[in-house]
Amino acid sequence: MPPTIHIIGGGLAGCEAAWQVARAGHRAILHEMRPVRSTPAHKTNDLAELVCSNSLKSEQVNSAPWLLKEELRRLGSLLIGDVAMRTRVPAGHALTVDRELFAAAVTRMIEVEPNIEIRREEVTALADENIWIIASGPLTSSALANEIARITGSERLYFYDSISPIVDAESIDTSIAFRASRYGKSIDGTDDYLNCPFTKSEYDAFLDALLAAESVPAHIEEDAPHSENVRYFEACLPIEEIARRGRDTLRFGPMKPVGLDDPRTGRWPYAVVQLRQEDARAGSYNLVGFQNHMRFGEQQRVLRMVPGLQNAEFLRFGQVHRNTYINGPALLAPTLQMRTRPNVFFAGQISGVEGYVESIATGLIAGRGAVALANGEPTRAFPRATALGSLCAYVSGADPLHYQPANITFDLLPKLEQPPRDKKVRYAEVCRRALAALDQFMLDERKYAHV
Repeated sequence: MPPTIHIIGGGLAGCEAAWQVARAGHRAILHEMRPVRSTPAHKTNDLAELVCSNSLKSEQVNSAPWLLKEELRRLGSLLIGDVAMRTRVPAGHALTVDRELFAAAVTRMIEVEPNIEIRREEVTALADENIWIIASGPLTSSALANEIARITGSERLYFYDSISPIVDAESIDTSIAFRASRYGKSIDGTDDYLNCPFTKSEYDAFLDALLAAESVPAHIEEDAPHSENVRYFEACLPIEEIARRGRDTLRFGPMKPVGLDDPRTGRWPYAVVQLRQEDARAGSYNLVGFQNHMRFGEQQRVLRMVPGLQNAEFLRFGQVHRNTYINGPALLAPTLQMRTRPNVFFAGQISGVEGYVESIATGLIAGRGAVALANGEPTRAFPRATALGSLCAYVSGADPLHYQPANITFDLLPKLEQPPRDKKVRYAEVCRRALAALDQFMLDERKYAHV
């Protein structure tokens, strides 16, 4: 009988890995420590809970995020190919889901799958004889982090990440906030975002209040005395950190007004805060890109200065938490296995990827790899030309001395030998090449299985 595959973490990566293992006919044990042990960010005991944004990024054809999702769909991803589409909510060209329906649907699918056993327990030791997929996420418990440090032979790394606030839809003043998608782009022709427009004087007053607001101090003991030690992930900076880089940085970042015509003036506002629908009934909205580390009382005071949110009721305030990840290039092969302990795979944010879809992708890769190992077959890396292969190439092959988590971008994929000048044509060709390489990889797998 093939060995059971143990998966630590019931988040996006862990659930996708467990599903891949089970659908291949193997037994998976999914270890999830909640509710035995909670985390600062999770609000429920559901599997695959989305704790930050509810967006799975762009579905614009021939974009890098679309390519990664398309590869996952072709490989039979549960979370991207099935659940995400069933729980989708309007958000222009983004694949955005109702977070509660999404997590509930994943939980049901995992619970009823006969090849998956869910154990609600904290894992603190990794038996040498087992096949492990460590997908414990950025909020890995201290005990497990210590065990990971033991087997990797290195100290854990970390950065700070942040969560955006959510407001009750009924408390938004829609006589000020207007509905529009940037440049009028949306999938079904509807305007999917609410936009809170600023004049210059409103923006200046908001910025001054933001910069003067009291922040939550670093809650990690070794960081607290030295604020300069706090290291944020560049793609998810708190708005205060962005604002400290210059008075206009927010207007060229999460508050950029380009492509949004205010119907009251017929012009672009000076700055804008976009609100994205959180759930299927449009009962709540999150402030896009507005992660922060202000104290809750300060958040309410400062964020109510946003035009249209003067009476906002906050269903969730923003917060900062620590994200733990390993130094992948020093430890992992392109198959996401440890080089020194091939029975141990890493997946999700702890492996050094950033983003929901990237986490799902590494879960799928680790799950398939663990099945091959359990079958006594060689584990195969995905082709370098694919988004999946390029993501793993970065995780396993970047400079270990300057390693930071990465989202999927075209920069990670190999360059074309004779790239067209037109960017759209170039990206389309990169995507065509990637999907052709994936199709050939899948065909070769089927041939190998029948040998």
